[in-house]
Amino acid sequence: MNITLLKESIIQQIQLNKTVSEKLQAICNYLKQEIEYYDWVGFYFKNGDKQELKLAEFAGEPTEHIIIPFGKGICGQVAISNENFIVPNVEDQDNYISCGFKVKSEIVIPIFVNGENIGQIDIDSHAIDPFTKNDEMLLEFVCEKVSEFLQ
Repeated sequence: MNITLLKESIIQQIQLNKTVSEKLQAICNYLKQEIEYYDWVGFYFKNGDKQELKLAEFAGEPTEHIIIPFGKGICGQVAISNENFIVPNVEDQDNYISCGFKVKSEIVIPIFVNGENIGQIDIDSHAIDPFTKNDEMLLEFVCEKVSEFLQ
């Protein structure tokens, strides 16, 4: 994983697209295409004043998890903890929402705007334990860039 090249390409994807939706979709598409073990890439955002997340743009198979209550599943836990969550093997998690039998691992990184957790990027993989510190650093960078254009 060439993290420098990936970061540069993320910046290009953001600059090439105009609307927030187009930027988010371009990021999802790019990450899914470029990193072989990123089998599903999506953004969830806080749903107004409700204590739930709502699915926004994504790349990968459609999911029935359009709304996720705070505290439920990996994404719902990150909405409360405000911390990165890497799950090497989803079978080891008691509070996991299954998105399909193919999903073996997940990484979720929160997005902050003015210090408030407003959403997250969620990556599912069909491989067990593929995520490294480089993935975490790359996705933190993505979340910082998303935060900048959402302000």
